[in-house]
Amino acid sequence: MNTNFKIVADSSADAIFYNSDINFQSVPLKIITDTKEFTDTKELNVKTMVDFLGSYRGKSSTACPSVADYLDAFGDAENIICVAITATLSGSYNAACIAKDEYLEKHPNRRVHIINSLSAGPELKLIIEKAEELIKNGTDFDTICKTLDEYMSHTGLVFSLECLNNLARNGRCNPIVAKAAGLLGIRIVGKASDIGDLQPLDKPRGADRAYNKLFDRMLSEGYKGGKVIIDHCFNKDGADTLKNLIVKKFPKADVIVDITYGLCSFYAENGGMLVGFEK
Repeated sequence: MNTNFKIVADSSADAIFYNSDINFQSVPLKIITDTKEFTDTKELNVKTMVDFLGSYRGKSSTACPSVADYLDAFGDAENIICVAITATLSGSYNAACIAKDEYLEKHPNRRVHIINSLSAGPELKLIIEKAEELIKNGTDFDTICKTLDEYMSHTGLVFSLECLNNLARNGRCNPIVAKAAGLLGIRIVGKASDIGDLQPLDKPRGADRAYNKLFDRMLSEGYKGGKVIIDHCFNKDGADTLKNLIVKKFPKADVIVDITYGLCSFYAENGGMLVGFEK
């Protein structure tokens, strides 16, 4: 393991169980309701959380990692790459930036690069994997930072949601749009915009139309057969269907199917999918 480098990401990356030869740590966000609190760690039972939120009718919110959480995660590393959920959805990025300033004040000879991913879920994992690749190749810190910033212009995120109740309750989605999701089989297909918000674009009716529209959106956003990570919230059949659509057109595409964890399951809700891809 390269002890000079450490990769840190908040738990929106769905990388809680990320297996790496490079020192890696996930920093948890929290999902908060009037009666229960869920911390996005390895110990979280995501199914229990999703089932609870599916029948819950009260207020819910999320809480980003604290500055202290990030400082603990930085530890004693000399070179830190930190990836955070889009700053339009959470204060995680700002907390990481404050932690960076405090960390460098104590350790002025060390280096920390904080990335506002402008995204969530599998697109963050693509950034993490690219960082790991660069570190393993012996790339110097400054070049890694520059390369990752450039790499982000060649990745994207699209999503398909069957339910938007939690997004609406958090003010992240128009309640009228949220009511349409799931009504008569309507799904919401959209993307992470260039400024990092979640932008609904299409309202296909039925699962098959949703998956085809999702793939169409990938193509229109510039997908040409690169790496893909599909994170699903208890919808493996749907994720496999999308994977088959991708591989049918691009037989050599590297497509990974994984699951959403706490924070992304909160936003994706049951049946939802987040798709990160290289353009």
